Amino acid sequence: MPDSDILDSEAIDNLRALGDEMEDDTFLKEVIEIYLDDTPKRLAEIDECLAAGDSAKLNRAAHSIKGSSANLGATQVIEVARRIEEKSKESLDNLEADIAQLKANFDQVKTALAAI
Repeated sequence: MPDSDILDSEAIDNLRALGDEMEDDTFLKEVIEIYLDDTPKRLAEIDECLAAGDSAKLNRAAHSIKGSSANLGATQVIEVARRIEEKSKESLDNLEADIAQLKANFDQVKTALAAI
């Protein structure tokens, strides 16, 4: 099982249970594949929005990452995405460190998901 500081094992178990009728991890693997395909796109969108000063779109991208990360129990990604989402409602100033942390946390999640 992946590192519990990175992924909530209960969330992974819940996804496994949803796919039980397949008697394998097909459903879980599909969810992981979608997450690993979509999240880098949202991270790139955050970078683009920060550069363009588009707080509304940046906020939506952070919200999307937060939601998809919740499906997999990526707790640290959820927390940083939530922080970016909240801060972006007020200002895009000083988000660079949070965005860097979000990317680093996502890299840890990718590694943990590869171990499943």
